[in-house]
Amino acid sequence: MVRKDELSHEVFERLIEKALATLPEEFQRYLENVAVVIEDEPPDDMPDVMGLYEGVPLVERSIDDTMLPDCITIYKGPIERARRTRAEMEAEVRVTVLHEIGHFFGLEEGQLEHLEVKRDTEIRGPDEDKRYHQKER
Repeated sequence: MVRKDELSHEVFERLIEKALATLPEEFQRYLENVAVVIEDEPPDDMPDVMGLYEGVPLVERSIDDTMLPDCITIYKGPIERARRTRAEMEAEVRVTVLHEIGHFFGLEEGQLEHLEVKRDTEIRGPDEDKRYHQKER
């Protein structure tokens, strides 16, 4: 039975597709050989991870490299537990998908966190953003 605050697999998949569709076309074409998969839970040694990029970032590749498809895994359970409403889950899916795509393009964790904080500040404004991050802790 699906709890009230859980999303069906199909709805969760549509949220990921919606997030991917927000990418400009010039970025989408690079993702042709990237598999995006959904898992219910992350590995036991990473219980709070919401997404994971596995592969070789574009900036580390050479033209002669033969690569297996890269993989972005989005973990449904941690996202559902971290957010209360469907709107919050949808926003978290989008942020997580874009975060993992950032890794594919070669961005480091610190760079991605900086972009996420900057985006939150632009959306909420500096004062409201501070209150939001204090509540999250």
